[in-house]
Amino acid sequence: MIPVDGNFILSVAPRFSGNLAQAQMRIVGEISAAFAPTLAHYQINTRLRIAHFMGQVTHECAGFRTTEEFATGAAYEGRRDLGNTQRGDGRRYKGRGLIQLTGRANYRSMAARLNLPLEDNPELAGDPLTSLRIACEYWQMRNINPAADHDDLIRATRLVNGGLNGLEDRRNYLQKAKTAIAAIEAIGISQRQGGSTAALRRGSFGDAVGELQELLAAKGVPLAIDRDFGPATELAVMNFQRAAGLVVDGIVGQQTWAALRG
Repeated sequence: MIPVDGNFILSVAPRFSGNLAQAQMRIVGEISAAFAPTLAHYQINTRLRIAHFMGQVTHECAGFRTTEEFATGAAYEGRRDLGNTQRGDGRRYKGRGLIQLTGRANYRSMAARLNLPLEDNPELAGDPLTSLRIACEYWQMRNINPAADHDDLIRATRLVNGGLNGLEDRRNYLQKAKTAIAAIEAIGISQRQGGSTAALRRGSFGDAVGELQELLAAKGVPLAIDRDFGPATELAVMNFQRAAGLVVDGIVGQQTWAALRG
């Protein structure tokens, strides 16, 4: 299983500031640990499949900064083709999910597939972990893995979108995902050969960050161990680098890892 997590997601997604950054970090943080095993469960488990999934999903959810469409959903009112037959269904069953689920009929169908009360509680579809499952389930329903296996961006986009909206955006994210996966695989080879650990910086997530924080704590640095490389961890790294006579950049590369483990 390729160890894709929140750090991988943030290496592909655009970065934001202010409230948008907070929304993105909340969503990515909640799905980080479950990302790789959930994708693996749906056989989205090769470099091409993961890269194409990321290319599509990153565009669909506006860079992981929302799990709910920005519009009110009023435009879907009365859309019988979506199963919206009752007053208020348009707003109630607006688009939610990393790949948006829209309309009462689609909520009902997805509820049966995931064994979740999505029709009775449609807001549940906006929960980050549920949003991830919805996207993966949709990917499986539409049988998109073969398009990814052939590295066919056009076909994958048509299967997700029904057309080619945002094609260049999707292409850009696809390329970034391929590059990020190549880096992850290279790090894995380096580690198996006794090389360095992944370079970490502000915005990184996961077990490697937890290890970093534990090493800093062992050096006497008061620091919360939360697996999130935030401003406090960055400051602690810079202080350690300064004391160790290293380049003070807040980035944990090979020399900083070696000093921490020495």
